[in-house]
Amino acid sequence: MTITNAIKKRIEDLCSEKNITQNKMCTICGITQSTINNIINRDQKDVSLLTIVRICNGLDMTINDFFDSDIFKNKIEENI
Repeated sequence: MTITNAIKKRIEDLCSEKNITQNKMCTICGITQSTINNIINRDQKDVSLLTIVRICNGLDMTINDFFDSDIFKNKIEENI
């Protein structure tokens, strides 16, 4: 799994856990819908740390909380 795919899955899981839509998450986190669409629906290879920080801040979690998932405990391949 690539890091981009792992981040995409984590975002989807967080929306499910919090029972919110991706659109609602964007509103809460102060990021644009197009940013999330690029991560979820397209093969955007680079997800900025700032985007992850905004997701964490909006969902009242730390960066450690975000990456503390079994998704990231598997081997991560480079996005090349």
